[in-house]
Amino acid sequence: MRQKIVRLTLVTEGTVRERVVRLTLVTGVIVLALLFLLATCGGGGGKDDGKAKKPVSKSTGPATQLPVPPAYTTQRGWELIGTSPDYAVSRTTGRLAFLVRAGADQYQLRTIDSKTGRADWNGEKWRPPSVEHFPKVLSVATEDHEYFVTWSYGKIGENALTPAATIVSLDVYDVEDGARQRVEVPWNTVPSVTATGPGIVISDGKANSVVVDPKTGRISKAPAKSLKYPKDCPTCKQLTEVRGLTSKGLLVSGAREFWVQGGWFSRNIAPKGADSRSGVPTSVAPGVVLAKWKLATGSKNASTEDLWTVHSSETGKALVSVRCHKPAIEPGQYPQAVMSPSGSYLVAGNLAFDLSARKGYCFEDNAGAKALTLASVTDDGTAYGATSVRNAADVLAGGGFPVRAEVVSGTTESLPANVRVPGGEGEEGVGLFRWTDERDRLHLIGYPRAE
Repeated sequence: MRQKIVRLTLVTEGTVRERVVRLTLVTGVIVLALLFLLATCGGGGGKDDGKAKKPVSKSTGPATQLPVPPAYTTQRGWELIGTSPDYAVSRTTGRLAFLVRAGADQYQLRTIDSKTGRADWNGEKWRPPSVEHFPKVLSVATEDHEYFVTWSYGKIGENALTPAATIVSLDVYDVEDGARQRVEVPWNTVPSVTATGPGIVISDGKANSVVVDPKTGRISKAPAKSLKYPKDCPTCKQLTEVRGLTSKGLLVSGAREFWVQGGWFSRNIAPKGADSRSGVPTSVAPGVVLAKWKLATGSKNASTEDLWTVHSSETGKALVSVRCHKPAIEPGQYPQAVMSPSGSYLVAGNLAFDLSARKGYCFEDNAGAKALTLASVTDDGTAYGATSVRNAADVLAGGGFPVRAEVVSGTTESLPANVRVPGGEGEEGVGLFRWTDERDRLHLIGYPRAE
């Protein structure tokens, strides 16, 4: 800045008119400098209301520059601040849905184009029965349509004359235009809500459940006494649990076997080499069930290994299997299966499956210990995870030592220790990353694939 002023002084003469010109030029430079500083530093004093900010497209990329895998670039993309922990992506439209706080006790569902970050339709503001925490966000697909679903559980209607009613409150949004319908289901225990099939399933974590049709809002009750148990299956009535919904009916499990009401029975579709009366579904994803089986008596390593199989949830057919060492102690909760956007790949914990090529991999060390935990997988078969973590949530929070796995080949590669891995991908391969800043605000960031 000083060099510009000196240069202007040297090329002027001593006349009064020229001195005026010189003064004007110098003043102009100073004003331009001040304007530049204001533009680059910001006006300051802006109100931060904690709401998610609209993404802004810049050639320099999002303001937050996370260290990411080399498949992605931080020089382009979008960023949201102050969103809900959960989000959902529509695979037919590319829209991404998330929640923001809209006042002390209200929330609002908003959507963006997951590729560009451009704002799309917003839902109406509403007050859920529980306002302390963000409601959950899910997506559900029927045969011909997709919906975003938000749900919350709590008490309503309490006053001096009326006791409170406990409900599960659902808001179901059409992914195309945001048309919403409210469904309230009386529920007296802590609910489990899933949307891996053509309907929304609310269960008590055991044998009682209801199914909500996302198109009509119709509620169909399925109490434990109405479940159709397979014949000659005493273990089916032990530890009975509703796991999800298929187009054929509810998917239900017992202590050692599982079935679809009016459809298939695990004993009849057991994978080759398995004890047909030992199947336990550990996780359900759209269109598939991941199950753990004991190896048939007399099989090699039957005492030290289990057989893990991905089944079609519609037919029960075994799609692909892999053997893995039994853990020293059975986990209290098995890892949730995560699929690539196209449904070609699936990962869960230290397991990875290429469903198209019918290949499965168990990532463990020579002693049989779990080598890594996978948290996401992309449509090109690249999975991301970390070692030295408890679960996928730790991976996505930046814990452990990040790893990239190629599901097609079953190979792994360590990434730099500070790299954050994507929790999934949006439209056209935009990686979705989570980060919490020093003010405890959640950031959702979309970084596109590097060219």
